Amino acid sequence: MTTERIQSHTVSMQDGPAAPAKTRRLGGRDMTTAGRGRIVSVVTNGYAAPVLRWYAGHARDLPWRRPGASAWSVLVSEIMLQQTPVVRVLPAHTAWLQRWPAPPALAAAAPGDAVRQWGRLGYPRRALWLHATARILTDEHGGQVPASVHDLRALPGVGGYTAAAVASFAFGQRHAVLDTNVRRVLARLVRGEQQPPRTASAAEARLAEALLPAAPGRAARWSVAIMELGALVCTATSPDCANCPVARQCSWRRAGSPAGPARRAKPRYAGSDRECRGRLLAVLREAAGPVPAERLGPVWPHPEQRDRALRALVADGLAAALADGTYALPGTAEAGTAPAPPASAEAAASPECGP
Repeated sequence: MTTERIQSHTVSMQDGPAAPAKTRRLGGRDMTTAGRGRIVSVVTNGYAAPVLRWYAGHARDLPWRRPGASAWSVLVSEIMLQQTPVVRVLPAHTAWLQRWPAPPALAAAAPGDAVRQWGRLGYPRRALWLHATARILTDEHGGQVPASVHDLRALPGVGGYTAAAVASFAFGQRHAVLDTNVRRVLARLVRGEQQPPRTASAAEARLAEALLPAAPGRAARWSVAIMELGALVCTATSPDCANCPVARQCSWRRAGSPAGPARRAKPRYAGSDRECRGRLLAVLREAAGPVPAERLGPVWPHPEQRDRALRALVADGLAAALADGTYALPGTAEAGTAPAPPASAEAAASPECGP
């Protein structure tokens, strides 16, 4: 199997005291284990060639991956994908780019227009982040998305992962891109663990950096390929090992696919403040103008929780409390902006995730 040379250095796989070590080869790389932790001396990435071949034949056709996709398209997709699956992002992303094909177009709109266009994607503060980002890009970057990770991280709602993803996928740079899918693939492939830790660790980042091919363009393609492998094959609950291009090299599979520790259940959405906020925001989003407080009363059966959620929407900048006691989306009360049509019937029918 062809392997690709990358930086030769030592990477700690897990923080902790050193222990007597032994060396083995895994995936075309020298692996030195030390007790429960592992120290990886990276010489070659033996996973890159088969994963890239698999990606060439199985990658999904997503608009932000197509040749000629703008950096703005990539940035919008990454913000939308932070909390939302691809199937729901696709129609919303298309509608967003049709309405605001470049940052200056969005910067000229009201913040409430962005919230309304966001529709039912959930966590609508991301719409405000994109609106604020559009104004920053227009005022400080000539209406363009910057290429440097440093400048990207200065944008609202953009953390280390999103900055690395945009720099890699929009500009072909060499950065480790650690999303949930990538972390799961590397946990199984290299560490032999069913799932990664709940929060990303420095050891995971060092491993991901060590596995990057040397050439920036190939590194960017490796990053999206390993992400796609986690999304389509090495899934959280039903991994399709029979169709995995690196199954024979997978530490977790060779160990018998041991179960990891049980995960804590996610907080319930039904009856939560998030659901209440989502219902209140839906009324404001669908209204052509300010909404009297009494129209918000029937939205939720528990007045105390409803009032708390409404105050939170105002505090987060997702709603505006007007002097006459009515409420509206931010920046739209004076203009009386009409509601935008839903991105698609699928998007309009999808369940409200709430802010």
